Amino acid sequence: MDRRPRRHLLSIQDLSDTDLRHLVARSADYAAGRVRPADQLRGLVTAVYFRRTSTRTRTAFSSGALRLGSHLISYGPGDLQLNTGETVEDTTRVLSGMVDLFVARTADPVAELRAFAEQDRMGVINAMSAEEHPTQALADLSTMTQRFGRVDGLRVLYVGEGNNTAAALALALSRFTETRLYLRTPPGYGLDLDLLTAAQVAAGRTGSTVAEAHHMTDLPEVDVVYATRWQTTGTAKPDPDWRRVFAPFQVDGAVLAASPQAVFMHDLPAHRGEEVTAGVLDGPRSIAFEQAQHKMFSAQAALEWCAG
Repeated sequence: MDRRPRRHLLSIQDLSDTDLRHLVARSADYAAGRVRPADQLRGLVTAVYFRRTSTRTRTAFSSGALRLGSHLISYGPGDLQLNTGETVEDTTRVLSGMVDLFVARTADPVAELRAFAEQDRMGVINAMSAEEHPTQALADLSTMTQRFGRVDGLRVLYVGEGNNTAAALALALSRFTETRLYLRTPPGYGLDLDLLTAAQVAAGRTGSTVAEAHHMTDLPEVDVVYATRWQTTGTAKPDPDWRRVFAPFQVDGAVLAASPQAVFMHDLPAHRGEEVTAGVLDGPRSIAFEQAQHKMFSAQAALEWCAG
């Protein structure tokens, strides 16, 4: 077994500016065919552990690992002895002696993944936690890089709940130069205050802007309009009347009309008629399904980087 030290990708905040830019650029290179999957992970074993549903992220990491020459083990929510009371620490001691890379989606706090990462024999990748979806942000910025040739200076309007996708996007986009992120979130469903503050601090350093408002009036002109599913995967809303609060935050033709040159992005899955109309999602300005493919490219970049 290859015993070189591994890296972990748990939060955008853990990455240096250099590492973040490298991962985005590497993902874009895979997407453009400038780097071709070969044997970058030959001889390594990647374990994929998902306790929550996933189409894109699980497939992206599984396909990405196989294309890079890695062997693959896949665990479902009931497969590990964590379910019978074994500690994360004991599970980690066992897995890190057999596995090189460990990709996990829990939809629980990222603290559990940090416990898995208390070693350097097995690289740990956060494939979505309650607070943040870092590899989604890598895919998002890779998609923007391919479309616009850059991330620096881009203007993005994000519409919807301040969920883990929004958190990762804010934390990542704010690290690039002179970007503008306008978050329009329903009242009571905004971005976590600590994460919003962290993104705004980063933005202050790079000359960027991260601004949140809870209405859909006076929309800015942007390069990207971004929507996300109203019901975030693995969560439930305590307010039975939440759909009424979310109803004004639909991306339709009028929202796109405020930015005539903008493309539309969505992290998927989408519910047509809720957060986005079918005309927008399936329209000529939508790059949502191209964005979905970038999840595989960002997975390849993350796996390669964590393998050291």
